[in-house]
Amino acid sequence: MVNYPNGKKSTFAASKTGQGGRGMVLEQDLNQTNTFYLEQDLAVVYKKPTPVTIVKVDYPKRSAAKITEAYFKLPSTTDYNGIYRNRYLDFEAKECSSKTSFPLSSIHEHQIDHLKRVLQHGAIAFVIIRFTHLDETYFVDAQEMIDYIETSSRQSIPYTWFQTHGHLIAYNYVKPVDYLSIIDEYYF
Repeated sequence: MVNYPNGKKSTFAASKTGQGGRGMVLEQDLNQTNTFYLEQDLAVVYKKPTPVTIVKVDYPKRSAAKITEAYFKLPSTTDYNGIYRNRYLDFEAKECSSKTSFPLSSIHEHQIDHLKRVLQHGAIAFVIIRFTHLDETYFVDAQEMIDYIETSSRQSIPYTWFQTHGHLIAYNYVKPVDYLSIIDEYYF
């Protein structure tokens, strides 16, 4: 059971198909890509841990300890941060099962506020969206996504918007989400 800061409780199964596993394939691909970047001394980028306070742990035996209750300390910011070519990177990664649009409910207001703050300080900030049913992954500059969110009355971003405003990230076996190639083209 996970308890959110607003008092709501949520239970989830940590499987790839359950609520807790949403985004896990993209996360694995990003972690593999980031490991490649680190090993090649190209960039240093890490997944940020979600701040959690553990409340209850079952200890049937030491090797089988199981967390049974935990609370999110505060809302998390974005998924990843690091440095590349002397620039701070900060980004959020989301998987989307829709073929036609990305629901804005998938990205939270505190994440948008965080992206705005890091942009004000000169960071390279972006969002990576994977349309799972289309097997396409897009790099979107955070400011472009923020501008869309702030000027549109829609509850989602159409898939066609990503085709126009995003950058399709070609799949690569060694670095499945090679976002640095987009950054090199877009920012340097």
